[in-house]
Amino acid sequence: MLFLILSFILLILGAVFSLIVKEEHKLKLCTVFSGIATGFALYPAFFVLFKNTSLNFSFKTSPFFGSINLVLDSLSAIFVIIISIMSFIGLIYANGYLKPYINKKKHFSAHSFFLMLLIASMLGVVTIQNGLFFLIIWELMSLSSFFLVIFDGEKKEVRKAGIKYLVYMHLSVIFIISAIAILTNISGSYNFSDYAEALHINPKNINLVFILAFLGFGIKAGFVPFHNWLPDAHPAAPSHVSGIMSGVMIKTGIYGILRTLLLIGTPSKILSYFVLAIALLTVLYGVLYAITQHDIKRLLAYSSIENIGIIGVGIAIGMLGLSYNLPLVSSFAFAGAVFHVLNHSIFKELLFFAAGNTYLKTHTKNIELLGGLIKSMPKTAILFIIGSVAICGLPMFNGFVSEMFLYIAMIIGVPSSEINLFIVLIVSIASLALAGTMAILCFSKACGIMFLGEPRTDHAKSVEKDVEGIMLFPMALLAFSAFFIGTYPQYFVNIIFAPVSLFIDKVKIQETFGILQTFMETLSWFMFVFLIISLIVFLIRKFLIKKINIHNTWGCGYDKVNSHMQYTPSSYDNLFVSTLKPLFKRVSHIKKPKELFPKEAYFEMEIEDIEEAYIVEPIVKLDEKILAKFERIQNGNMQQYILFGLVFLVIAIIGLIVFGG
Repeated sequence: MLFLILSFILLILGAVFSLIVKEEHKLKLCTVFSGIATGFALYPAFFVLFKNTSLNFSFKTSPFFGSINLVLDSLSAIFVIIISIMSFIGLIYANGYLKPYINKKKHFSAHSFFLMLLIASMLGVVTIQNGLFFLIIWELMSLSSFFLVIFDGEKKEVRKAGIKYLVYMHLSVIFIISAIAILTNISGSYNFSDYAEALHINPKNINLVFILAFLGFGIKAGFVPFHNWLPDAHPAAPSHVSGIMSGVMIKTGIYGILRTLLLIGTPSKILSYFVLAIALLTVLYGVLYAITQHDIKRLLAYSSIENIGIIGVGIAIGMLGLSYNLPLVSSFAFAGAVFHVLNHSIFKELLFFAAGNTYLKTHTKNIELLGGLIKSMPKTAILFIIGSVAICGLPMFNGFVSEMFLYIAMIIGVPSSEINLFIVLIVSIASLALAGTMAILCFSKACGIMFLGEPRTDHAKSVEKDVEGIMLFPMALLAFSAFFIGTYPQYFVNIIFAPVSLFIDKVKIQETFGILQTFMETLSWFMFVFLIISLIVFLIRKFLIKKINIHNTWGCGYDKVNSHMQYTPSSYDNLFVSTLKPLFKRVSHIKKPKELFPKEAYFEMEIEDIEEAYIVEPIVKLDEKILAKFERIQNGNMQQYILFGLVFLVIAIIGLIVFGG
């Protein structure tokens, strides 16, 4: 555990030193400290995973607060690896992305400081097993990410998104505090190990604790209907922050759910079906709204919601396997969920970085204004396409492998004699298959509109070259990882199954592991053969095309391709979206022509989140209306403020006498 503690120290030192060095050296310093800290964190994490053991470190603070327990078991270890590596890659990318902002942002030092603090706090969240200190670190993670989101705080929409994010995070922590308060009350301790023992002795609180924890951690993860902060926060944040938040930080919510599941033991069937219902809703809702977005970062944010739902489906099917005593189902389902946590962190960072590249060059996130960027930004275009193929779960890339685990788990469970389980698994398979189809529609639209065809506006026409190598290198690393994991998944099975062994009997895990290892090796050979065949076909086609002479024919007045002939994002998905009208709120922006030859006229359609439009916004407006009635209290009169304080003090004393006596 010494190496892990050194990792924490290095991250904090990097945060502090970034405040005192020159602007142009801040991110470089943070990257160096983060790189060394990553090395220190990876050593004990891989040791725990390969040895399938755990490491503990504890030091006492006071009799009231108890001991601060740092525990690195296989569940913590997989998250430590993801957090460390992905955050370090994000920092490398930030060196290029933030270069135009150096010496232009007054709070650049604060951004570097909170970036390092976020990484340290995420590592703390997945290793600290003391309830009170867990809450402190959790709040530190939320606050540091809030300050990162409002990097462009001079923009009104960014401030609004940041405040919304902060409100949701505090709503999240209320549920988590409630769950930990109950656990502390029944155990008389802050230690997670005592929580598990207390729930085993007194199981009547299990359902309440799990639901409270699921709500709290689910808000952080972005499960529907607690997702509304996510589509606003990601477009507001810089792209490297969006990548780290979506690829890494929201997974701490998944960690919290899995850790709570370890505390309660075998879940009830009701809890399992509850989680599955929320997860399936999240999958379909997320991908459906991703299709309708024109802002590329909002599209990716809704896609993150979909993938959190996929991970949730894995957890829920694993819970059902435990409830029905189907260890093979649980093994594959939990393995798929954990594997997708890793895979999503890879391809989602890649996609957010590619979106950052296009924004840096075109100064817009609206794909409606782009087009033809593959000519001026070929490397970014290819890397975005690789990320899109991976996130759609297509073969030869990592998203395919983790989703296959989930399909295998559900197919194994289908022959069950329990009719309820049979129906639910069939519905789940169909839902995931539908979501996969919609994901292909979503990302074929994004790739085609942004990178293919002709430039639609000056935003795309003005781009002359791709971004610099410091931004492309981490993206290439992520793209290679997505390909390597998808092609050689057998090398990662051992790592993925180590945390699964915490949920399933180790003997049964070994049986499952052997079956899966053989299957993955066979799959890898098929992938390799498919790759070779694809390369041969590509080379033959390329050779034949050289022999073909192309001539212009009579074009019936057709001159050349122009942007008005191309699909717009709305027209591309219109046929699909129009069949689901009740699920959307359409808002039209129209400027009608007022003369025969108008200089300007436009029609724009915007899709609003129905939950945001019909539930969240009315609640916010009602809240504003109520609070407006108290504005007169804040009148600047010091004597009146003192009077309010005295009145409150009198009421508090009377309350103590009446209820305390």
